[in-house]
Order: sequence, then structure tokens, then C-alpha cells
Amino acid sequence: MWAEVKTILTEYQDELTLVAKEEICAGVVSLRLRRRDGADLPHWAAGAHIDLQLGNGCTRQYSLCGDPAVTNEFRVCVLNEQASRGGSRYVHEKLSVGDAVTIKGPRNNFTFAPARRYLFIAGGIGITPIYAMVAAAQKLGADWHLAYGGRSRSSMAFLDELVAYGANVTISAADEGTIIDLDHWLKTPHADTLVYCCGPEGLMSAVEDRCASWPGGALHLERFKPITIADGVDGAFDVELRRSGVTVSVPADKSILKAIQDSGMIVPCSCEEGTCGTCETNVIEGTPDHRDSVLSESEKESGRVIMICVSRCKSEKLVLDL
Repeated sequence: MWAEVKTILTEYQDELTLVAKEEICAGVVSLRLRRRDGADLPHWAAGAHIDLQLGNGCTRQYSLCGDPAVTNEFRVCVLNEQASRGGSRYVHEKLSVGDAVTIKGPRNNFTFAPARRYLFIAGGIGITPIYAMVAAAQKLGADWHLAYGGRSRSSMAFLDELVAYGANVTISAADEGTIIDLDHWLKTPHADTLVYCCGPEGLMSAVEDRCASWPGGALHLERFKPITIADGVDGAFDVELRRSGVTVSVPADKSILKAIQDSGMIVPCSCEEGTCGTCETNVIEGTPDHRDSVLSESEKESGRVIMICVSRCKSEKLVLDL
């Protein structure tokens, strides 16, 4: 009976203490989290993020933007979103130094890969993962440039630290009449350059369009809001969980994740909208219908993994390594 087959997949989870909360620019607070005993936390690298499970029931993903060499601390920065669904407002108005916060992770869907040259493009709070990458590139002695834009200089996190890099950084502030000149930075493809971009969807879509002629794999994007999928048919299909020896039916109105959960299996999940990567699962057979905002085009074309919270199946059956 399936009720007797409950595979539990886990990831690092811990209750940390907020040891420092500081407003670092207009509308953005920095949070520093540590274990009560001061012990080391899991290693992370530039591009990684963690989930914060907040006291109001919200779970939100935030990029780590501290120094990976500081092994006993996680640092994130949170923008007080005007259209907050409860997460950022809670952080800004309710979360206090000394509070306990449950975290999951870190995970990295925005991996900082080796390259001779880097072009970083950040808009607003999208600077948080990029900030750690800039420090990593500088430490490696790589050739790099950052194009960083925001509404105003007063609203741009880490501005003083980044301006200190001199000619490596170009700042654009809307209230000064300047925006990031994407045509300048992206008009000519460079085979030896990786492009990393994070920010509002409009910026990332524009960067994506301009990088269409760049070499495959050159562009790396980090999205924390789901993209809109125009096509795709929500038909029913079967999913075989190979390691568990069980097959579940996924109706048109239910996600793969929900169908598996309803059958008694516990799998890691967080955002349930295809942005965090928690539910990434290996595909053994079948053709995924990718609807996530995490995988690159080449990763989607390979069909080796699937985000089971939003993606579906183009074949009659999908076989997963669960």
C-alpha cells in the first residue's frame, strides 16, 4: 500500500537568531543571522539564497550577500516592497533583533561560474546576489564590470562599497535622468564573457532579448517572481516514482508536487511557483513541460531535471528519481 511508502527528502534547516538589523539605504534593511551557539553554518558561494520562514506564516527567498569567509553568519537584505504580500512588511515592521527565524538552505540556482570576463547587470534590490559575485570576481582577479541602476542613489544598496571599485562600476539613477544602457553593454557578443543579471522583470526580459545572439550559456538570470507561460496544455498524465516503485496520476488541475503529496510522500518545497529550485527532481524518462523560472534554456532542453511544483509533462508518462 502506498500509505506505507513515505519517502522523506530533507535539506538543511535550522532556527537562527537575528543578531543585527540595519537600514542600509532607503527602504532596505540588512539582516544578520547566527546560531545561538555561534557554530558554523553550511558553506555557501556567490549566487546562493536561503528561505526565511517568518512569524506570520510567510516563507520568502533572499539572496545571501555577506562574505562566505564569515562561516558563522548568514546576511540578507530585504526591500520593503510597496506591493508586499506580507513577507517584506513583516521583516521591516515586526522582526526584531533577538528573534528566532527558521531558515532553509542555502541553495544556488545562480551559480557563479569560471570566466575570463564578467558583465554584471543589477536593478534595485537585484544587487544582492550580484554584490557577492562582484567581490568574488575581484578576489579572483578577473576582468569585470557592473552596470547598476535604481530609482535614486539613496535607494541603492551597497552603493558606497561599489563606487569604491572606481571605473569597474557604472551607476544609473532614474531621478538623475539615467538608466542602464543595455545596448551599449550587450550589443556586441563576447565569447569569453558571462553575463549575470538580477532585478525587475522588465530589466531581465530586456537583457534576455539582447543576449539572444550571445553564445549559449553566456547569460545567467536570477528571478524571484514567476514568468508568465503563454502556451502549454494542462492535460492529465502519470508520474512513476522509480525509487519508491509507485505511480501517481496527475489530473489537469493539480501539480505534480501536489499529486505526490496527496499520495503520502513528503518532498522538499518552498515557493510552489517555480522560482526557488527547492523541488528540483531528476527525470529518468519522459518529456517535461518546463514552466519554471529557474532553469536555463539549455537545462530545459536537456530534460534531465524538472521543478515539480509548476512544470508538467508533454509525454503520456514521466518517470522521476523519487
